[in-house]
Order: sequence, then C-alpha cells, then structure tokens
Amino acid sequence: MTPLRGKRVWLTGASLGIGRALALELADRGATTVLTARNEQRLNELADEVRARGGEVSVKAGDVTDLERMKAIGAEIADELGGLDVLIANAGTHLFTTPEAFDTAEYLGLMDVNYGGMLRCIEAVLPGMIERREGRIVGIASLAGFRGLPRAAAYSASKGAMIKFLESTRFHLADHDVGVTVVNPGFVRTPLTDKNDFHMPFLVEPDKAAQIICKGIERGRKSISFPFPFSTTIKFLRIVPYPIYDRIMTRVWKKMQA
Repeated sequence: MTPLRGKRVWLTGASLGIGRALALELADRGATTVLTARNEQRLNELADEVRARGGEVSVKAGDVTDLERMKAIGAEIADELGGLDVLIANAGTHLFTTPEAFDTAEYLGLMDVNYGGMLRCIEAVLPGMIERREGRIVGIASLAGFRGLPRAAAYSASKGAMIKFLESTRFHLADHDVGVTVVNPGFVRTPLTDKNDFHMPFLVEPDKAAQIICKGIERGRKSISFPFPFSTTIKFLRIVPYPIYDRIMTRVWKKMQA
C-alpha cells in the first residue's frame, strides 16, 4: 500500500461532484494537488477549502477538449513540481440519448469530453511518467460502460471506450512501471445525477465515493467498482448471455417509462 501523502496529483473535473469531493479527500490524505476544470472561480474557492484543511494545492483552469492547454498544464506541473505521480482523469459529462431527437454532433461531443478529454490528459503527462518509470493513470469511467443501458447510449459508449482503452493500455505501461486504475462508480449524488428523473439504486454520497477511490489508488488497485451490491449486479449482467440480458433490461426500460 502506497499512501497518497506527499504524492503529486493532477485532478481534472475538480470543481463539482466527485471531483470536488476528491480534491478535499486528497487534502485530508496529504497529497499535493493540481486542480483543473473550466470554471476558474469555483476552482479558486475549492483551493481555499483545500488549504484550510492543510492541503497543498494549485489551480490550473482549462478545458480537457483543448489538447494544447492540457499539454501546457502538464509542462507546468513538471516544471513546478518536478513531475507527477498520479493523474486522475475525472472530467466528464452526461446526457440522455433520445432517438426522437437524434443528434450526432451532441453524441460525438460527449465522446470528445469523456473519452477524448482523458486521452489528452494522458498524452500531456505520460512521457514524463515513462521516462521516470513511475506514476499512475486513473480514469473515472462508470458501471454504465460495462453494457448498454436504456437512455444512456452515448454515455455508455463514452465510458465503455474509456474502460477498454485503459484496460488495453495497462499491458503496455506495465513494462514502464506505470500503473493504470479504472474507476467504475454507480450512481453518485452530483449535480449531474440530480437531473435524473428515475430511481437511482444504491446512491452514494460524493465524499464516500472519494474515500473509496483514494483508498483503491493507495492500494494500487487495477479496478475500483462501487457500490458493491450494484457493481456486482452490473458485472453479472455483463457476462450473462445476451438474450437473458435483453429480457432483463427490457423490463427495466418498461419500469422507467411507467
């Protein structure tokens, strides 16, 4: 187990939800954190909270869809901190998929934020990790990436892409002593899930989610899925034959429409 105390951590999507909770949890665990999101004012307010907890923090606002900005942040981290120990690629968003209002640009935009945003951040810091032969890439994906779920076609596709990329890249990076962790949360109470108009089973509070994620990172876990009852169910649905899965999810879909 490797404590996060003293580790240099770059956290994207830090201003709200899971990201905000992670920033505070990292402060409690003694990490030196770099916070990135588009809203610089929120980041500065959060940074004040982190410092009040005794954490070391810096703010570097930016949009994860901007590769040059992500590379610039990566270079600034290398210059100011001497390198990076952990990247937590958390920035992401969600939208419901409605075939009656099919919008290719909107769906590709979601992919560009969730999947493309993670790739840009990895590109910004991976060369340094490989050169130093140390570091960990953490991608915040979702249980929704395991199989296609009703109303979540675009979201599930983006999170599935993240999962598959990280799982595949892990084999390559192991040769360079760079670890890869895939985080698959279920429903976590955030401004995004507050918009959901359906029952969310086993809803997790953001501070609890942050604790689970940080503990998993410290333990060097390759995969972190939670909450246990929900993740176990989704993992089971991932391996059942498709006809069975189809019947189960058809019933779920009918309940969602009721």
